[in-house]
Amino acid sequence: MAHIVATRPLLDGALDALRETHTVTVHDPDPSGDRTEEDLIALAAEADVLLSVLADPLTERVFAACPHLQMVAQYAVGVDNIDLDAATEHGVVVSHTPGVLTDATADQAWALLLAAARHVRAADQYVRDGHFERWETTVLLGMELADKTLGIVGLGRIGQAVARRALGFGMDVVYHNRRRANPTVERQTGARYVSLDNLLATSDVVSLHCPHNEDSHHLIDAAALERMKETALLVNTARGAVVDEAALVEALGEGEIAGAGLDVFEHEPDVHPGLLDQDRVVLAPHLGSATTRARRRMADMVVESIQAVLQGAESVPHRAA
Repeated sequence: MAHIVATRPLLDGALDALRETHTVTVHDPDPSGDRTEEDLIALAAEADVLLSVLADPLTERVFAACPHLQMVAQYAVGVDNIDLDAATEHGVVVSHTPGVLTDATADQAWALLLAAARHVRAADQYVRDGHFERWETTVLLGMELADKTLGIVGLGRIGQAVARRALGFGMDVVYHNRRRANPTVERQTGARYVSLDNLLATSDVVSLHCPHNEDSHHLIDAAALERMKETALLVNTARGAVVDEAALVEALGEGEIAGAGLDVFEHEPDVHPGLLDQDRVVLAPHLGSATTRARRRMADMVVESIQAVLQGAESVPHRAA
């Protein structure tokens, strides 16, 4: 019987299949802050499997201090928080949940895009504050999306799903990748490959869907924001550190871009205070995968991976390392 430790609660019943044959302990951290290395060592010291989330710093130090650990099952697509080399060195299998967040995250990107384009946050507050006394001709005028250009940075699964949705809004779609997508993907999404400079200069909406790495860290910096149209919107459902938040605050303050919709932040869960003061920015607490369907499928994938490892299967589904 293995000991499985989950660092966060999942949906009700999600881990019942594991509980039938193993000991499952679920922890819920203090909402005032994320766990530290010391916290994780204390939780996982005697664990065979750790069910983790993006906020858990799984470093060399953690792996070295948890000799019983056979597996980390990441309840997320990204594994930015895990030292994969250290996991391999210590013989720890790492799995994640790829492919199940595509539609949920694409929907969230569009929710932020539409909210920013039509001033939904400000409009909601306008009504709640009692200012809606009559229909006005010039209040909260927004952007129509038909015939506008959507620039997608990162035409992977989620970027493609965002592009397909843009076709229904009558938008022109351009994209930039490190490598050009194959012609079939371009044809299905209606997306044209352009340079990043071209995308920034011509897009009415820039939507980010690239991974975070050394090349993409602060990809959207002061210079990139300056290249964008003054009427353009920035949407980020990728990783917070792809955007230099301080530069974004300054660009918004100087009117270099018109607004933004952000689901992720550079130093989560902290948000740059300058963003909180901007009524032209729509903020969400990392809700890209926050649909019941997506979270249920994520849990199923985690359980499947854990069962494979604990049963000694030759192949572990959804393996990241």
